[in-house]
Amino acid sequence: MGRNRLEAFSDGVIAIIITIMVLEMKVPHGDDLASLRPLVPVFVSYVLSFTFVGIYWNNHHHLLHAIQRVNGPILWANMHLLFWLSLIPFVTGWMGENHFHTVPVALYGVVLLMAGGAYFNLARVLVKHHGKDSVLAKAIGSDFKGKISIVAYVAAVPLAFVQEWLSMGIYFAVALMWLIPDRRIESTLRN
Repeated sequence: MGRNRLEAFSDGVIAIIITIMVLEMKVPHGDDLASLRPLVPVFVSYVLSFTFVGIYWNNHHHLLHAIQRVNGPILWANMHLLFWLSLIPFVTGWMGENHFHTVPVALYGVVLLMAGGAYFNLARVLVKHHGKDSVLAKAIGSDFKGKISIVAYVAAVPLAFVQEWLSMGIYFAVALMWLIPDRRIESTLRN
């Protein structure tokens, strides 16, 4: 089976995830800037989550352009990733509405950890299907950023019970790390 249906379906799900997140932001009941102040945590949560969803969409796009075909295990690995991404609107809203309190921040990290693990698994399943000498395998390499991200999430979840802002700092650091362009797949495909 070709990759086009998988890519189109995934793009649609990710677009819905972003739409749900923005619809969760409620309009304030005031017409001055002070009425926006209570929405700052909600907006910060939204920006962080939008960034993460955008990072996943971008990297998923690159991943699928490095392959030619998909099979059943790939479809299920992709659904596993989409499942965890679909929970981002819930934990985003909960975290923002509760002004970054302990349990919502920790659960946000659990969802990020599971999404990161699911993405890592999808990449491994794709490499297994296409071979260790494939363009994709060469492009992914050791996947240092993927491994560091998972370790960071594992650290951030229990840190939320010590100091929520440490966890939030880790989440922002991981997002910043991924915003730095990773051109491995693009450059490998060009060669």
